[in-house]
Amino acid sequence: MMRKDEFLFSSESVWKRERERKRRPSAGTWREPARDVPIYRKTDVLVVGGGPAGTAAAIAAARMGADVTLVERYNHLGGLSTGGLVIWIDRMTDWNGEQLIRGIASDLLERLPADAKAGPAAPLWGSRNPEAAAYWSQRTAAFHATVTWSPTIDPEWLKLVSLSMVLEARVNLMLHCWAVAPMVEEKRICGAVFESKEGRRAVAAAVVVDASGDGDLYAGAGASFESDIEEDDIHHCMNVAWLFGGVDMERWIAFKTLQQESFADFMQRGREALKLFERPYVSWRNDVALFLGPRLAGYSPLNVEDLTAVEIESRRLMVEHLGFYRAHAPGFEQAYLMLSAPQMGVRHSRRLLGVHKVAREQWEGGAVFDDEIGVSPSPSPVFPSISIPYRSLLPAELDGVLAAGRHVACDRQSHSFLREIPQCWITGQAAGVAAALAADRGRRPRDLDPRDIQRQLLKQGAYLRQRHDERASAGGRGA
Repeated sequence: MMRKDEFLFSSESVWKRERERKRRPSAGTWREPARDVPIYRKTDVLVVGGGPAGTAAAIAAARMGADVTLVERYNHLGGLSTGGLVIWIDRMTDWNGEQLIRGIASDLLERLPADAKAGPAAPLWGSRNPEAAAYWSQRTAAFHATVTWSPTIDPEWLKLVSLSMVLEARVNLMLHCWAVAPMVEEKRICGAVFESKEGRRAVAAAVVVDASGDGDLYAGAGASFESDIEEDDIHHCMNVAWLFGGVDMERWIAFKTLQQESFADFMQRGREALKLFERPYVSWRNDVALFLGPRLAGYSPLNVEDLTAVEIESRRLMVEHLGFYRAHAPGFEQAYLMLSAPQMGVRHSRRLLGVHKVAREQWEGGAVFDDEIGVSPSPSPVFPSISIPYRSLLPAELDGVLAAGRHVACDRQSHSFLREIPQCWITGQAAGVAAALAADRGRRPRDLDPRDIQRQLLKQGAYLRQRHDERASAGGRGA
């Protein structure tokens, strides 16, 4: 069980489903005739899913000269960081202010126009100045009384920047395509079958990166996974985020911080009126408020009825919030519905059972794995930064595929931060580099020397605790 101070958000902001899921009655079956599926294209590296992990994987692999195909079911890239309106990018610095999450993550954020992102300037990162921490804590950029680099961004600009970088890298991009099945030969994934307006097509690949978010390919191919949850964290909840325009967030923050009794009364009245009541977060501009929607527990992103129910409940509450905030919240008198997220906010479904699992027991010791492919800020200043090993991207038995994003191999406690957007950029970039190396050398991803992956990651600007030449003399595969 995790301590409360290890969560940025705890169970007080989680609402559990009140209805039991009913068993869906059988309506019979339909026999689908066997058919040959046309091969749409052959590629070195196939990346399934264009969220943060998939976008980073495709760019990283293409920068190494691989022929890369990226397939995404929506009309944009960025996943939850864009279509999901998770525009608050979680902490990219450690508790001393050093930026740990770099590489493609930095490339993406640095390309955003100045008016498309908001956050503290670099000299403030790691500051424990009470005034600075108090100011930025109201703007999602200070935690545990420490200022961090955790900007809020304009989702439309991140879509554009992500697309631009993918196209510049000469990735073969396929939008509006949904992966429905892995292609498997002798316990090796060799591509995937997709559905689109053209019907059923397949893409064959030397190496596949499963960045679907739900482990759809590796699970479909028979790889083992876990689904247990941490009850006191929000990592298993689902929601639809939305934006209100026409607001004055400075007035709202002043009300929240300077009139605390009135604010507490406002929140109580909101809970009584709506039951599932959310408070707003700042966005990249003062006149736009972000609501991450009611965090609903007990629903599965793998169940179509649950997905539908969360969409319906979230939008009902969005309208109710608008009315209540207009009537009672300073700064929201002229608020209007600006946008509801086109993508469901899913945090958790499956986690790979990989060669190595990032686990809670690792946090205190601060082990630096010999096959480290990235470093995550820890959830609390009492812990050192957390090493992410290459082995956490590898299925225990299945070959030809790397897992990247929120479904990497970890326990439920570590999933609370490994699912975040910056960590998805880390594992995505590493998976892309490894996939390109494996495809070029005709080797299984599990047979690569981690030092070769690390060399390429360092060339691409990633942060690692030991340089690859230091690792070469250390020996061993991991702590």
